Amino acid sequence: MAQQPDSITIALSKGRILKETLPLFASAGIEPLEDIHTSRKLIFETTQPGVRFIVIRAVDVPTYVEYGVADLGVAGKDVLMEHGAEEMYELLDLNIARCKLMTARLSDAEPVPGRMKVATKFVKVAKRYFAEQGRQVDVIKLYGGQELAPIMNLADTIVDIVDTGNTLRANGLVPDEHIADISSRLVASRLALKLKDDRINPIVEQISRTISEKQAS
Repeated sequence: MAQQPDSITIALSKGRILKETLPLFASAGIEPLEDIHTSRKLIFETTQPGVRFIVIRAVDVPTYVEYGVADLGVAGKDVLMEHGAEEMYELLDLNIARCKLMTARLSDAEPVPGRMKVATKFVKVAKRYFAEQGRQVDVIKLYGGQELAPIMNLADTIVDIVDTGNTLRANGLVPDEHIADISSRLVASRLALKLKDDRINPIVEQISRTISEKQAS
């Protein structure tokens, strides 16, 4: 389904942030015409003519926006940091899905004096963070279950998202170093902002007003 020249495609992240994202777009008069949460579709027409949602994995949102397939996208700051955002602009902090990106270690672990093994799915972020500190690390990529790595002696520490910290505690780990505060962001492709600013700007302005009103209340 090719995108029309004057249409707007918005890439939304699947998962826990989707439920918090939809009301923000609803405030700008953009709502899906069917239930996103129960449908198996990936493309959804909306109440705004010429505006559609695509619902994809969060990690893929920057790629769709970067290549101009999606004009706007919603993704966590962690995903954007890992991907790199050279061909897109970060327009708004949506102030949802807030958490922290941190290192974590076993609660009884001794400091590692030399080269350290780090397990994470945020490989680029981890390499950049430790390089900036002048610390030598071997980064081991895992797609999930990072908490297991120190327990099984695969790694000395992990880099992961920390929300409540319950999962860490349940596995005998404690949060250690703070890398970044994370929340969901609205991003746009550079090309879309040049060619479709008259359609994009009103959406961004209304969502920005909604966020400000929520923060003030």
